Amino acid sequence: MLDADFFRRWLTAATAAVDREAARLTELDSPIGDADHGSNLQRGFVAVSAVLEKEAPATPGGVLTLAGRQLISTVGGASGPLYGTLLRRTGKALGDAPEVSGAELAAALRIGVDAVMTLGGAAPGDKTMIDALVPAVDALGTSFDAAATAAEQGALATTPMQARKGRASYLGERSIGHQDPGATSSALLIGALAEAARDE
Repeated sequence: MLDADFFRRWLTAATAAVDREAARLTELDSPIGDADHGSNLQRGFVAVSAVLEKEAPATPGGVLTLAGRQLISTVGGASGPLYGTLLRRTGKALGDAPEVSGAELAAALRIGVDAVMTLGGAAPGDKTMIDALVPAVDALGTSFDAAATAAEQGALATTPMQARKGRASYLGERSIGHQDPGATSSALLIGALAEAARDE
């Protein structure tokens, strides 16, 4: 069973991963976006870590809901609302339970991903974070490591795609050949989840 501490460890690992990869995320964002994805997410996750230290919610749902709210209020561009919605809706789906199972997390995360698809209007194949998140949620029933691998493969698979949503879609065919930064950062988030599970 996964408690609030596990979810705090997940987000701490995610903060470290974003911090480590921020320059690469911004580099990926330069040719097809605003060249700020790494710095925006870095600022957001540092704020998440700070607020979780200060407030320390007692439930998994409380941890994710607070983290989501913090991302929405501190991250500019599209990534703040999208990541914030992902975590908030996942947290709300988990409710007030003091501990949740892996299966409950997988079901809640699917609700979070569906909310992101609704908000951004994106589907798999549109060259967005959805291309990493959907395979990750599908694989989460197998294991956390399988989810991380699926997210990583999903992010890599965005390279030959033509973007159909978001800023990159304005470039049309010129978006082909670039790995999507949102899918890449989503793979980091799921990788951090697997890392937290290995530390259990």
